[in-house]
Amino acid sequence: MMTMTRTEESTAVAITSGPTLLLAFELGERIWKLGFTTGLGQRPRVRQIPARATDRVLEEIARAKVRFHLPPDAAVVSCYEAGREAFWLHRWLVAHGVRNHVIDSSSIEVSRRARRSKTDRLDLEGLLNLLARFQNGEHRAWRIVRVPTVVEEDARHLHRTREALQQDRTRIINRLKGLLTTQGLALRLDAHFRTQLDTTRLWDGTPIPAGLHARLQRTWAQLEFLNRTLADVDSERAAPVPTLPTTLSRYVTSLPTLRGIGPIGAWTLATEIFGWREIKNRRQLGGLVGLVPAPYQSGDSTHDQGITRAGNKHVRRLMVQLAWSWIRYQPDSALTQWYQRKFGRGSRRLRRIGIVALARRLLIALWRYVEHGECPDGAMVKGQAA
Repeated sequence: MMTMTRTEESTAVAITSGPTLLLAFELGERIWKLGFTTGLGQRPRVRQIPARATDRVLEEIARAKVRFHLPPDAAVVSCYEAGREAFWLHRWLVAHGVRNHVIDSSSIEVSRRARRSKTDRLDLEGLLNLLARFQNGEHRAWRIVRVPTVVEEDARHLHRTREALQQDRTRIINRLKGLLTTQGLALRLDAHFRTQLDTTRLWDGTPIPAGLHARLQRTWAQLEFLNRTLADVDSERAAPVPTLPTTLSRYVTSLPTLRGIGPIGAWTLATEIFGWREIKNRRQLGGLVGLVPAPYQSGDSTHDQGITRAGNKHVRRLMVQLAWSWIRYQPDSALTQWYQRKFGRGSRRLRRIGIVALARRLLIALWRYVEHGECPDGAMVKGQAA
């Protein structure tokens, strides 16, 4: 599975008039399967081509129009599930006059049987059936992914690179500590680490074994490389970027004016959702990040299933971190006071549940701060006297 952001949007799209060819893709690493039909209740035409053979796609579209007795200029509507191929195929299809939809795979209907048949052909037929229903006006058949522009998508790579580097750095540090622990050692991971390795002795006064010593040296070299790369990424992020879109630039410059919100958090929020999403209300915003509750009610059984976790994981993870930071740096704000009254004196588990609720409220407050100029109640702006 790829790591793209599956941001959903409204599926209310006008129905195509005139004869229309429906096309669904089942994308694999080596082969693609294409399914064609013109409506519900019709046996689909299924063809297999090599992966990424775009010239063959055009050939199969032309042959399908002949097969279904459609004029050469008939409209083509296609769809495929969001996955490893990301958005390049969507852009290619649109450039060739095809109206394409990238579908959130988690919104596709599946059988609830404990054991159900699953093949590429069945998946293809299911996609075609949903596409036909969508074309007939059933807009709740699935959820469509909002496709960013090339510039919008490219802006996310910098902070995602930093996030990946931080995760790698944490893993390397834990590995170093684990290796040292196996020998009863606890060395400081600082600039003098290599010198410590040469002078440290084990419990019996002997030096660190050669094999372990060499492994620690190599692992430390990896950590030094990651630290240098992180510093380079931070320098690149801090440099002014005059070509940023207007909305993206507004969020990057406005959010850090609040105490508790740093440039990294502002950049992540701007590039992941705020800078290119057309957010209409707070419910949509919470759903995009997966911070909305998922209640369960059936007959007399009612309980809370927690949050949906069906949105942007990068922003969801960041907002939890920003919520803890907000409590620390904005103790007099209404958001912090609400959290302290409701969760502050509870158990550790209750406080962790509460921080997720605070993260959602804070996300909405930050959106309103930039879009509508509404400063969160009681919040301090940087440079303002406490």
